[in-house]
Parts: sequence; C-alpha cells; structure tokens
Amino acid sequence: MRRREFITSLLAAGALSAQRGGTPAAQKINVVLFMTDDHGAWATGYNKCMETPNLDSLKRGGVFFSNAFAATPVCSPSRMTYITGKLPSSHGVQDFLLPEDSAGEKAMPFLDGHLTYTELLQKAGYTLGMTGKWHMGRDEETQRGFSYWATVPGGGGTYKDPGFVHNGKTVDPKGYKTDLQVDFALDFLDSVKTKPFFLMVPFYAPHTPFNYYPQRDAAPYADSKFSCFPDTPMNEAQNSGLAIHHGNRKSQLAYSALISGMDYNIGRVLGKLDAMGVRGNTVVIFTADQGWNAGHHGVWGKGNGTVPYNMYEESIRVPMIWNQPAKLKPATVDAMISSYDLFPTVLDYLGVAAGPPDKKRVGVSYAGFLGSKPPAEWRDRLYFEYSYVRAVRTRTLKYIERTAQFPSELYDLEVDPGEKKNVLKDPAYADRVRSLQSGLHKFFQGIGAPPLADWKTTTKQHLPERFRAIKGPAED
Repeated sequence: MRRREFITSLLAAGALSAQRGGTPAAQKINVVLFMTDDHGAWATGYNKCMETPNLDSLKRGGVFFSNAFAATPVCSPSRMTYITGKLPSSHGVQDFLLPEDSAGEKAMPFLDGHLTYTELLQKAGYTLGMTGKWHMGRDEETQRGFSYWATVPGGGGTYKDPGFVHNGKTVDPKGYKTDLQVDFALDFLDSVKTKPFFLMVPFYAPHTPFNYYPQRDAAPYADSKFSCFPDTPMNEAQNSGLAIHHGNRKSQLAYSALISGMDYNIGRVLGKLDAMGVRGNTVVIFTADQGWNAGHHGVWGKGNGTVPYNMYEESIRVPMIWNQPAKLKPATVDAMISSYDLFPTVLDYLGVAAGPPDKKRVGVSYAGFLGSKPPAEWRDRLYFEYSYVRAVRTRTLKYIERTAQFPSELYDLEVDPGEKKNVLKDPAYADRVRSLQSGLHKFFQGIGAPPLADWKTTTKQHLPERFRAIKGPAED
C-alpha cells in the first residue's frame, strides 16, 4: 500500500470509529456540562420522584457520585466556585448577585483576577460555547474562553418568550426558555464541525418563577400524588417570600414539570451528539448549582430558604454524573466530592495542565474514580461557606458556625440523618465540637480568609441587606 493510501485509510478508520461511538487515540475528548438551578439531588427519576428518562439513562450508563455537594447553597457564589475552584471568601461573591451587579453598564467583573478552567481549555485548543444561565457578572458579555454565548442577562425571569443576548446581540425568540437555550446549544454544535469542544448548558430550571411550562412536561404528573414532597409543618425560620409554596400542588407540579422539561432537552443534545458521530468521544457531565428543599425540614428553598441561612443536606447535596460510553464503565462512587473539585477534575480528565498552584484553589481532582485506579485514600471532610455561615461536614457529623447574632449547630448524621436535633451543647459531643471548630478555623485561615465575623470584607457586591430582615429574603 502506498503511503498516501495508508494515511487515507487511517483517517477513514478514525472517522468510522467516531461514527460508531469509538474514540480515535489522538482525538481530544469533547465535553458537555449540564447544570440545573435549584435542583435537589432527590428530585430525579432514578430516585422515583420525577420523570427524567434521559438523566436516568446517563446515571445507569455512567459514573454516579452519591455524595456530591455544592460548597455554597445559592446560585452566584456556587457557580463562581465551580468555575474557579475557590470558596466565596476567596473569589469574592458571597450571595446571589442583584441585577445591578449581574448585567448592564454598572455590572461588576467578579471573575477578574481569577483563573477559570474554561480559559485553560480554550488555550488547550477547545472551542467553547455557553448557552444558559451565567449570573456571575457581565452576563451579556462573551467571556472566559468562550466564543459562543447565549444567555438571559440577570440570571432569572420568565420562562415564556424571554429575551436573550446571543453573541453580543439582543434577540427575542418566542417560546419556552429551556427549549430556546438548547436551540442555541444545538446551533453551537453545528458550528464546531470537527473541532474539539466544550459546551456548557446551565439550565434556568427548575428555579422560580413557576409561571410557565409546556403541557408536554406537565402531562406525566396529571395524577401524581407528589409523594417526594414532604408534607411537614412550616419551619418557623422559613423565608416568607417562598412560604406560599408549602403544600401547594401547583408549585409541586411546576417544579416537577420544569425538571422534566430540562430532561427532555438533555435528550435533544444527546441526540445531536449521536447524529454528529461524536457521542463516544464526548463526556457528558450532569450536576446542579445547589440543592433545594420542597417541604424537607419544613422549608421551601435552598440556603436562603430560612433566616438564618441553612446548610441542610437538601440545600447542599447535588446530583453528579459523568457519562462517556466509550471510556467510562458504569459505577457508583460514595466518596465525598465538592463543587470546588470540578476545576481540577475536568482538566485532569482531559489531560490539560491546571496552571500555577494557588492555595485559594482548594479542590482536588477525583478523576481517579472515573478510571480503573481510584485513589487509595480520600479526604474525610468537606467545607462550606455562605455569607455569615461556614460549615464542615464529615461522614457522620456536620458542624455549622454562624456569626454571633445567629446560633451555630451540630448534627450527628449517623443517628439523625434528618438533621432534627442540634447536639452542639450536648456534653457527649464536646470533644468532637472542639475538634471540628479547630479544623474549620484552621482551614479558612489557611486559604487567607478573614474571621467569619469579617465576612463582608471579602466581597464588593451589593449585598441584599434588605433581605436579611427577620421575615426573610425574597426569591433571588
């Protein structure tokens, strides 16, 4: 065989392998990252709570992390942690961003001075697209390694006929927001052709407002008893702006339908990857920016669903699935991982250098759990931060520390998984309390964070002070 014919045959074999779901050895792995908003880890089909056939399929054929957590139980700071690998006192966003900080002429560049893993992917030769919720400042601007951008500035708003900013231009497509953002995602995939790509699809769903969803997504719940929504008395600390949803069947239906609409659109993207012949060479990651209570603990909401802010399991626990049929074998991993681990893990999995060390970037790669050689040892605690609250969680204990005007808490998750009894002042736990307190303080000191009482000094955002009244914050 002549040299030219030999090379041609190799190229053809590689193309055929990709079409069949295989992975040519020298080809970069593509990435699609789905992220839901206000999505409790409990609210899935595989937990028998929602209709999510596409998500269920991803879990069934992928690596499922059963102990995945968001470091902050509210959107903007959590998203900042995912993309920088840093906690709020290090990246400078301590609460959800108000409209004045999110978009428009006065919006602040909160990511300035912080390296993101997306920038490193762009430098490594990836083409990046972002279609959905940003909510990290300068929302309407294409940024951080991305070349394709479609978003609704400000991070929220109606689900019906929303206005998008698409690659710097305001557009006004008609229809359902979740469908529309995935229309843009499919357009991005059409544009990449044979280039390696990273596509981020941060869904707005199932965040409030519960004002619109297609009948297509509500139909599965027509006769539902919504048994996954606990019928519990309202928590006395409930955020008054969300209290209307307690025991409200319309709210339960809307939350469920919004999740099913998200799942339907995941199916559209997966179908596109199949049609392009790149599914085998594309890792699909599914997670959420933080969790959600829908009656759990007597609360509707997330970390700011109560005053004082909470760190309930349902607020911080998130779904996390990695699925790449040609590379990953189905598995369930129970190691505790955090949102701050995504930065190093994505880069490690793709073989991209993480840049210079930074003590404020606290994540650890868990890519070993995605292969045949999981780590022999793994951490035994995670750390959390949200404004005036910091916390540490071990396998069996969760210590929550607040500033002086609010009570602190300790829960023994082994005997009290529902976090119903605060045992902070129980003499039987005194030694463990001291150990957890010491470890928490040492950890935050080690990353250069000020004492918790000085948390406001770590951010330049316009804090929602008016929302801190005892009656509770409005919806963000």
